Amino acid sequence: MGKTKIIATIGEATNSKEKIKELIQKGCDAIRINMRQANYSFCDNVFNMVEEVNKELKTNVSIILDTNGPDIRVGQILEDKAYFKEDTIVRIYKENILGDETKFSVNYENFVEKVKVENTITINDGLVELIVEEKEELYLKCRVVKGGIINSNSDIHVVGIKLDIPFLSEKDKEDILYAHKKNADFLAVSYVSSSEDILEVNDMLIELGNDHMGIIAKIERESSVEEIDEIIKVSDGIMIARTDLGVEIPMERIPRIQKSVISKCHIAGKISIVAAELISTMEENMRPTRAEVSDIANAVLDGVDAVMLSGETTIGKYPIETLDMVEKIIVSAEEGIDYLGLLDKAARTEKQDITGEISYSVAMLSCRLKCKLIVAPTISGYTARKISRFRPSCPILAITNDSNTAKSLSLNFGIVPVIVNEFKDLDSMLNKSKKIATLQFQLEEKDKIVITGGYPFKEVKHTNFVKIEEI
Repeated sequence: MGKTKIIATIGEATNSKEKIKELIQKGCDAIRINMRQANYSFCDNVFNMVEEVNKELKTNVSIILDTNGPDIRVGQILEDKAYFKEDTIVRIYKENILGDETKFSVNYENFVEKVKVENTITINDGLVELIVEEKEELYLKCRVVKGGIINSNSDIHVVGIKLDIPFLSEKDKEDILYAHKKNADFLAVSYVSSSEDILEVNDMLIELGNDHMGIIAKIERESSVEEIDEIIKVSDGIMIARTDLGVEIPMERIPRIQKSVISKCHIAGKISIVAAELISTMEENMRPTRAEVSDIANAVLDGVDAVMLSGETTIGKYPIETLDMVEKIIVSAEEGIDYLGLLDKAARTEKQDITGEISYSVAMLSCRLKCKLIVAPTISGYTARKISRFRPSCPILAITNDSNTAKSLSLNFGIVPVIVNEFKDLDSMLNKSKKIATLQFQLEEKDKIVITGGYPFKEVKHTNFVKIEEI
């Protein structure tokens, strides 16, 4: 299996225990539920299926809930669909009306008031584009610049304007409360504009007493790109959601932004995820394009922690084959990663503390001695994350007695979490670690592994030993 993690979104194509089991067997590390399309009954079913499969396969696949976010959506359309012809006039009304090919309303009552003449409005992930020509008291008169189909509840973006919508809607608050009750592992927060948005979510989790659920900020707006450094500081990870981001900014800027965000996350020791249109050709075909293969490989070569599948595993015809293909691309691309270059970049910004210095030494040793594995017994996951930041060329086996810790490590580059009974002493820990490593990674005689951690367990709060073992 590759060290770069794979997230699969569950939908009608994969909503069964058998399909989820196949996805996990093919290399899926985390399951995503998109709350824009899911109800709580659907979610309950997915949680139960993932828990059952984790027990059967002895895996620690995590669950990510993706919030709806403070988005604006099209109101009800006649027969749920309308075609906007290029160069025709469409009116957007302030009052709630039944839409058609000439008019529609939105779910934000101040829309007509806030939008200005000459603003560009995009609908349905940018497939339809309007420009505002006139502004009346009750409606906006717009010309269709790019024609296409819109549906009831299609998303709407106004390019270059931040509308004063409360960041957490009542639905988002209910969804976060649901995620807390179900002990979800990560929360992907949609349409983040600034660090204050993430702090608002964090405050809610603090009030709930939830210190397990990681917060992933989705970068979908130009304002979030401008505020990226502050957003990274207060988040556990960043998801570069390229489809929605490409609606707000010219798509030719996205590759550069993606590389920059991956690098910034690596330096900060935060999770980076590339999402959207990863390998969308395989929604309908058995083979990806060469451009899609290169796209995934380049993200891997840049040192991304994880890549995410959306439509490919929700509505695609070949979800299992798609995940298998992504895994093959990852494994091949990882042979070309500049591990020492990534290690050096992380080392230059690492705090000079004991755990950081030992983690750096472990990553360097594993590269220089061509070790097959790093073993990191951990209670909180801190040591394993530190080592992951240095991007060692071999996997990191994180041994823990806590299932929450194991799942919290599911998105970090190179970490394979395994749950064991609590270690009693150093000798039993070393012996147990060697046994698990040999079985899990099929090690052979003379293979070298590095074991590192903190001892005595529960008493020491930092990593304080390194041991190199030869099988």
